[in-house]
Amino acid sequence: MDNKQRMKYILGSMLLLMMLVIPLLSPLQEYISIPTELRLSSQTVNADADQDISVPAFSMDKQNTSNAIFHEYAGIPVKKTDMKRLKDIRLVPGGQSVGVELQTKGVLVVGHHLVSENKERQTSPGETGDIQVGDILLKGNGQELNHMEDLSAIVKDAGEQNKEIQFDVKRGEERFQTSIKPQINEAEEQYQIGLYVRDSAAGIGTMTFYDPNTKKYGALGHVIADMDTKKPIEIHEGTIVNSRVTSIQKGNQGVPGEKKAEFSLTDDRMGTITKNSSFGVFGELEHPIKNDKYKDGLPIALDDEIKEGPAKILTVLNGDELQSFDVEIIRNMPKDSPVTKGMIVKITDPELLDKTGGIVQGMSGSPIIQDDKIIGAVTHVFVNDPTSGYGVHIEWMMEEAGINIYEQEDKKAS
Repeated sequence: MDNKQRMKYILGSMLLLMMLVIPLLSPLQEYISIPTELRLSSQTVNADADQDISVPAFSMDKQNTSNAIFHEYAGIPVKKTDMKRLKDIRLVPGGQSVGVELQTKGVLVVGHHLVSENKERQTSPGETGDIQVGDILLKGNGQELNHMEDLSAIVKDAGEQNKEIQFDVKRGEERFQTSIKPQINEAEEQYQIGLYVRDSAAGIGTMTFYDPNTKKYGALGHVIADMDTKKPIEIHEGTIVNSRVTSIQKGNQGVPGEKKAEFSLTDDRMGTITKNSSFGVFGELEHPIKNDKYKDGLPIALDDEIKEGPAKILTVLNGDELQSFDVEIIRNMPKDSPVTKGMIVKITDPELLDKTGGIVQGMSGSPIIQDDKIIGAVTHVFVNDPTSGYGVHIEWMMEEAGINIYEQEDKKAS
């Protein structure tokens, strides 16, 4: 076959291939456009969902199930769309200022210090034993360490017996053991291991929501990290309490503002904290919270229902007075998997800007409301522009709280 014949053969083959492919292009595009998952809110649960996703080349068969639609082409099943129906959930929106107190899981190492072995030599036994800042001491000689007093007793006992302490240590996802021998600090007349440790942390934030059906709540919208190590605190137990805002330190460009508040861990107890995650703190309340403006609660909006434009946040600026302020959703970024930064929110309310300069520390967790639905919570402020910051979508906070929002999830669990 010469070059001329070869070229005719190639061109003919390409023409034939195009004739075969072109009729399939439209159905192929339609196939790609069919979603693999369709989420229906309670308002549309009785609507004809088939019409929302129908395409000309494909017919649909519900196959005797309300949780899926099977798409057929020429009578052959080719694709399935899972139907996720949102339950009729009504949450009590928060906005109240809250205090949090966390007891760490183990004791957290936040620094090293020198121990006087003798006048000529000073060492830190903990540092020599390869204990690093941010490590968590879980056990000492097999005994769980949940309080600094537990560690102090073990160090004193081992020092007096001139023995080493075998520690179970957690560093990130790694777990290992190391042995440290206490040394006497002659100036203080105590046996020490040369480590600064912490067993608790406290701070303030804002309640996001409360679910009357499960008694579960979500607050803050972001993780609580240790002030020294900057690492998330792994909790053994925790308490959430009412707090009262006493003053506001106004924010400026480059310097975030801050709410000042006071609370009592014994007198103002609201409930427990069982989880500290990237999406906030979660647990159960011992008494329901109230919101006089939304006495019957509010439904939630999924991330793809949120519109860029006006919205409101609820928060406290003075005492325990709950107020509503105008904001704008500058950008909404829905994702198929949980993300902590799902929205960009800008404060537009003149009163709030005048008093705070924008988003301040302690405002994290303030619920965002749009079209009488809870859509998320304020989380982080932009340091260079305190009028703006990030928000997290409410559905991811509810997932972290352990609240199922879809009907089919309950059916699968039963």
